[in-house]
Amino acid sequence: MKFRTLGRSGLRVAPLCLGGNVFGWTASEAASFQVLDAFIAAGLNFIDTADVYSTWIPGHHGGESETIIGNWLKRSGRRSDVVIATKVGMTMAPDRKGLSAVHIARSVEESLRRLQTDHIDLYFAHCDDPHVSFEETLGAYQKLINQGKVRAIGASNYTAVRFAEALEVSRERGLPRYEVLEPLYNLYERADYESAIEPLCLAQQVGVVSYYALASGFLSGKYRTPEDAAKSARGEDVVAKFLNKRGLGILAALDDVANRYAASPASVALAWQIARPSITAPIASATAVGQLNELVAATQLELDQAAIEQLNTASA
Repeated sequence: MKFRTLGRSGLRVAPLCLGGNVFGWTASEAASFQVLDAFIAAGLNFIDTADVYSTWIPGHHGGESETIIGNWLKRSGRRSDVVIATKVGMTMAPDRKGLSAVHIARSVEESLRRLQTDHIDLYFAHCDDPHVSFEETLGAYQKLINQGKVRAIGASNYTAVRFAEALEVSRERGLPRYEVLEPLYNLYERADYESAIEPLCLAQQVGVVSYYALASGFLSGKYRTPEDAAKSARGEDVVAKFLNKRGLGILAALDDVANRYAASPASVALAWQIARPSITAPIASATAVGQLNELVAATQLELDQAAIEQLNTASA
């Protein structure tokens, strides 16, 4: 496995990140443990989660994913073998959200407790908070880094303009900088990232960990007719958003490339991202080992330029 460095953080990760959003949602703890065991056995090491996973489920309060990962870390004893990323900032409760120093200080302790670890490798600001100054947020992260509770920081869901402003504040004030950006990016949704965010990240040597890398499962080829919406908890949303002329054209190109490489569409879609110079590691989730195997295969799949251009054209 060829590892990559996340920005200038010094953190070394495999070129694929395992999304933990499904743990405790569509994957039980037992199923999550199986996926995590297989993920590590395949030589990968990068796991992404968030404190807010999975507040959208009735009866959940957030932290369910972190708790499962923490239980797995305790059972497996593999903490030193993995890079754990989690996040803060999304709404946990009406009075529990944002990037204030107080909220970050409280949230990091809760995440550490659920993850059953003494440090978080990569701590993301899950969303921009225009009501709190960059100085306050970055100062709070500085304290956590000095205390050894966080190794590096990242930002998710920031516009290019706001992310550039945050980097400038870090430079001017001598505060920690966001070494990683986590944007939405996949074969279907390319424009926002490629137009402004990607050039900034390349120029500033910022690592990129893209979420929804498989467009909520659409790029796996799982949803090809309206009836396929019944295949998952998020199927209706996926079909409504992606199942159109352009989406079907992308699937056709994925199918063609996949057939030539004897691979799955999901593997090809992820390999297309892995081959992009600006992308450090796309994020993809799996609820079963069979799904995980398709993700792992992407790390060994080297697409030629003709295949990349075919996918670029179909998704332009």
